[in-house]
Amino acid sequence: MRLFLLCLFLLLPAGQLLAADCAGCHDDRTPGIVDQWRQSAHARAGIGCADCHGEDHERILDGQVRVSATVCGRCHDREWRQHAASRHGLGLHSGWGCTRNLPGRDRNECAFCHRGGTALPVSTVNCARFLEQSSAMGQVGCNRCHQVENACGSCHGNHLTDLSIVRDPQVCAKCHMGPDHPQWEMWQTSQHGQLWRLKGEKVAPSCQGCHMPDGTHDVSGGIAHTPGGKSLADDLAPARREAMLDVCSRCHAASFVRRELERGDAVLAESRDLVEEAAELIEDLASRGLLRPMPEDRPPHPLRGKSLVLDGQMLYEDTSGIESLFFRLKKFAFAKTWKGAFHQNPAWAHWYGNAELKLLLEQIRSEADRLEHFATGEKAVSESQVDRTTSELDRLRREHERGRLDDAAYRKARTELLESWLKKDAP
Repeated sequence: MRLFLLCLFLLLPAGQLLAADCAGCHDDRTPGIVDQWRQSAHARAGIGCADCHGEDHERILDGQVRVSATVCGRCHDREWRQHAASRHGLGLHSGWGCTRNLPGRDRNECAFCHRGGTALPVSTVNCARFLEQSSAMGQVGCNRCHQVENACGSCHGNHLTDLSIVRDPQVCAKCHMGPDHPQWEMWQTSQHGQLWRLKGEKVAPSCQGCHMPDGTHDVSGGIAHTPGGKSLADDLAPARREAMLDVCSRCHAASFVRRELERGDAVLAESRDLVEEAAELIEDLASRGLLRPMPEDRPPHPLRGKSLVLDGQMLYEDTSGIESLFFRLKKFAFAKTWKGAFHQNPAWAHWYGNAELKLLLEQIRSEADRLEHFATGEKAVSESQVDRTTSELDRLRREHERGRLDDAAYRKARTELLESWLKKDAP
């Protein structure tokens, strides 16, 4: 019997032989995984466990071996190259950060940016919000989605190869939902989503129909803006727009498609103006030392230190009240407004987006006015001429540090202020 089994194993392809070896234990220990593999195209093609996982069992058990997208790319080269060129191919790079100065850091994370034996990074990655989280929250709340960069299983599943899974828009919902990017909710409740649910792909598009046309793995093909709503470079945006026009024109008249996309552009521009107004109010308060607390009076930002941060690296913790309002305005309401417009969903563009954006702006205006009056009252009670001059010098210094005053303008304003103070102080 043993001789028969040995001969049988020797007749199997190498991958199948190792798979049979693995199954001897894993049929009992992880039967679901083995069952999924047996149903897969990999099993039918003779691709066994070691072909993807390698043969170092101890490292596999220790969690040091992961089947990365580059492993899949050895066989699926075209799909891997398309994926790597897309926004999905930057998933971890847009949601990570160097953890070397964090307490309780996981040293295994260093390998993401550094090759063994050198401190020089092979890629530059920074995300302030990731750096502010514990290692556990970073893994659960950040990397579970952002790992799509290097894990095909994020969409396909780890051991199944049934393409019906990744052709269903539900697979996108795991990450593309929630207050900062509710594309799933927008599509699901739009006319596209309703028709797709009732009649299927032949009548209305799914996420894949618009963003992965003809099976491409470049999910960025027709997207002309960054996730933060900025237009892409002039040499890239027009081609992206034409790609989306081509996709939409498979169902709609080209003139209609162009008008709809132009309306989306207009909503985005109008909304961006409101965000910029709110940012300018906060920057003005900061330049005059009126934020409570000021950046220098709170824990340092993990990337910018004791600076005011209102761009994509802004935090939702260790901040002032008015900045927390701005975070919700920019990260949530602004995103819902313009993304709702491009997903043809009136409720998300208007009530969940535009209305919330404008209500938050009113709150920011009111809070700025309150801080202004509070500071005026404080000055009337306690501020001497020296205190006022010092405050104004501090304001000029901040303006200079933030680039709103160049060197010459800063020196001129500082000199004029000091001369004015000396004249008033003279007997």
